[in-house]
Amino acid sequence: MTYSVKLSKNAEKFLDNLQKNIALRILNKLEEIKDNPFHYLEHYEGEGYKLRIGDYRALIDVDFEKKILFVRVIDKRGRIYKR
Repeated sequence: MTYSVKLSKNAEKFLDNLQKNIALRILNKLEEIKDNPFHYLEHYEGEGYKLRIGDYRALIDVDFEKKILFVRVIDKRGRIYKR
């Protein structure tokens, strides 16, 4: 039941602007959730999910048929819910 992870342009841009060690930690977490995503994901408004990564959060849409985790946004915990 392995899912693939796809990043939006906003998520890629955010990671490009982060310190390298923090960006790697976020990318490692996204790789880790591929095998069992619903162990890590929490339901968030509508059909979306959120992933906690330390002080950061990722808002993720799930395509159950194609088994794709689409990362819409990554940001600091205090800012992400204001979007």
